[in-house]
Amino acid sequence: MELTVYKNDGSKTSKTVTLNQDVFAIEPNDHAIYLDVKHYMANQRQGTHKVKSRNEIKGSTRKLRRQKGTGFARIGDIKSPILRGGGKAFGPKPRDYSFKLNKKVKRLARRSALSYKVLSENLLVLEDFSFDEPRTKQYLQFLKSFDLDNKKSLLVVPELDKTLVLSSRNIPKARIIVASDLNTYMILNADRLLILESSLKKVEETLLS
Repeated sequence: MELTVYKNDGSKTSKTVTLNQDVFAIEPNDHAIYLDVKHYMANQRQGTHKVKSRNEIKGSTRKLRRQKGTGFARIGDIKSPILRGGGKAFGPKPRDYSFKLNKKVKRLARRSALSYKVLSENLLVLEDFSFDEPRTKQYLQFLKSFDLDNKKSLLVVPELDKTLVLSSRNIPKARIIVASDLNTYMILNADRLLILESSLKKVEETLLS
């Protein structure tokens, strides 16, 4: 499969690149995608939620009223979960939400996500470029060239480029990621995936190794 290479001003070049069929043109596996996105989202959770249970509330342990003869339901101390200000019954506790996912499943999911992007024609290959200095206005102009100023975009670079990162970080829907860190959630979350020409080889090596 061949794709045209674009310049960063949105114009086409005379060059084309051949995409690896095993990475960008497989039969997508939806269940693998589901598992990898679930794995990513679970790892983002802090798991620090906490409420106080009955034994952690400060208060008297005196029985509020006698057990029988009042005509009302029996009740214990003022820390009871059924009373306002009492402890929480079965409330959330700090926990780790992360879980193990096999590397093969992750790679299959990422290849599937990339294949979906190619099928929907939302994957573009760009010539390598950078800026002389961090300029948000310049990066915004780059996005406008591809009609992405108000859409979610993900630019895949071969290695960390601080100039590009600093130029894009004030644009809410623009993201930049290193090829080796590419994940299923970010691929699918972006309206359009932009890959620098030199990043293709690293993406293919990462997902086929």
